[in-house]
Amino acid sequence: MIVDVHTHLFGCAEDITDPFRSESARAHGGEVDLTVRWEEYAASSPADTRSIVVGGKARRSGLWVDDTDVARYVAAHSDRLIGYLSLDPTQPGWRDELRYGHQELGLRGIKLMPMYAGFDPAAEEIDDLYGYAEQHGLPLLVHTGTTFVSAAPLRWALPVHLDEVAIRHPELRMVLAHLAHPFEGECIAVIRKHRHVYADVSALHYRPFQLWHSLRLVQDYGVWPKLLFGSDYPFTTVNASVDGLRSIARVPGIPGLDPLDAEEVEALIHRPSLDLLGLS
Repeated sequence: MIVDVHTHLFGCAEDITDPFRSESARAHGGEVDLTVRWEEYAASSPADTRSIVVGGKARRSGLWVDDTDVARYVAAHSDRLIGYLSLDPTQPGWRDELRYGHQELGLRGIKLMPMYAGFDPAAEEIDDLYGYAEQHGLPLLVHTGTTFVSAAPLRWALPVHLDEVAIRHPELRMVLAHLAHPFEGECIAVIRKHRHVYADVSALHYRPFQLWHSLRLVQDYGVWPKLLFGSDYPFTTVNASVDGLRSIARVPGIPGLDPLDAEEVEALIHRPSLDLLGLS
């Protein structure tokens, strides 16, 4: 079984506005249809795939998906999907949204987008968010790494800020998205330190050399078990992501350096992530 820890729900035009819409088009060479369709996702992934679905809230960057839409979507495919609520702590009422999404909608984790929303993820004024998540066993998926949105401050995408959160909340399970590319070394240092902090490899196969280099660092630091599989659908698919990982696993290596451990790459693809995140 494959567990995809990073998929999105974008359901209507109002979910994505400027600057996210226009700058996505600029980065991808034209308008991109990000509407999520279950049939397309199912057709591009193995039939037994289990998937975590997030919406996203970042008013600064023009992204806002209502948690009720996520709950409705996952309920229609409850044998395959697990839903997370999303929060933008720069906006009023986020604490009410946290309780409603968890207690009323039954969503089982939290998505944060510090860079897109423009907030310091280690700020003490939002520490009750992490305390609530730790107390109730809600894992976090936190965007780390770069973006095409020029209004999103890169400093809030650095993994080192989540190191501070993990120190204060050692039982909180967190996944740092995208291995924080291009800050992979810093991300590896953070996940190596903390027992319940992981990274996903979503949306990385587009740059095969960088992914190979990053996974060599993972191998050298001995943190293969801290990597989780993710796709970042609809930006790419499960099948394309699996193919990309297996392709770089076949690279013979650089003279003087061993290749990637192909068995570890397969273990990553089939990691029992729901068990690790307390979502089984």
